Amino acid sequence: MGITQWDQDDQGMFDGCLAVDRAAWQADDPDGPPRSARMLRTLLTGMAVGDTETWCATDGTQVRGWYRLHLPSRENLDTGILELVVDPGERRLGLGTELLRHAASRAAERDRSRLLGEPLQSGGAAEFAKAVGARAGLPEARRFLHVAAIPSGRIAGLRASATSAATGYSVLCWTGVVPDGHLDGVAYVREAMNDAPSEPENEYVRWDARRVREQLNPRIEAFGYRLYTVAAVHDETGQMAALTHLSVDPEFPEWGFQQMTAVVRPHRGHRLGLLVKSAMLEWLATAEPGLRTIFTGNADTNQHMIAINEQLGYEQVHPGWQAQTLDVAAFLSR
Repeated sequence: MGITQWDQDDQGMFDGCLAVDRAAWQADDPDGPPRSARMLRTLLTGMAVGDTETWCATDGTQVRGWYRLHLPSRENLDTGILELVVDPGERRLGLGTELLRHAASRAAERDRSRLLGEPLQSGGAAEFAKAVGARAGLPEARRFLHVAAIPSGRIAGLRASATSAATGYSVLCWTGVVPDGHLDGVAYVREAMNDAPSEPENEYVRWDARRVREQLNPRIEAFGYRLYTVAAVHDETGQMAALTHLSVDPEFPEWGFQQMTAVVRPHRGHRLGLLVKSAMLEWLATAEPGLRTIFTGNADTNQHMIAINEQLGYEQVHPGWQAQTLDVAAFLSR
């Protein structure tokens, strides 16, 4: 078995990575959303600030497993973010450990002292993380919203209630990349995510209009999903106060992927989180008629956002994810 660096021009290598990814999905999380071919290719190639490298374990021309290592270049410069996937038929034979050792060596060469991943809390990935000495961190609960099961009038009623509490705020919406006129506002709200529960080692992430334009917008275009954004704006100051994103991948239009929702601290207490999320669901009812299930995740300590999701009808599914941190030097010395 050899480990070869990803070649984005090698269609056979990509097809092999996709086949492994789909087989792992069927084995580990068949009730969860699949990953589209375009999204996987974009992830393997790299579309974030910093370097991304992908390596494949091959038996002849057959891909048996792969890993993607992302090396942030602005914050968390001691960290490598790792996703490692092994074909179910090749597990418990040492291939995962071989790939992990390769990834840890690559991380060490780039002066990264820890590898961070977020596998499911139970099953093979969790057992593997424990076996290699990773430290379990923050658990994150998953919830699904089954659109057809939402009682008639529930979303309209919740939006009306939130609107009443949010006097002095207006809702605005757009699709796709962030328009130039909203770059500063989106950067301001995205910084509010630094208040969300996370691993204690993670550094504060700074956002400005340039970073939104140069990092966020290209990712939206590269992934090729339909991105919907709803924001709340403070009428008196014009300041963006809350924001939620939700994406739909054209390859699997029955699934919606709830992305970030944030309310900036000076504007909390006006039910703006519920306002933008209920407005989003009303919009999607007409914009995405094929939508069947919306998928979200929250740290299980984020009780405020969990309460909003449960009001909307989201139900927890098991297992969730859990952050896992591996000390690179300690692992390589084993």
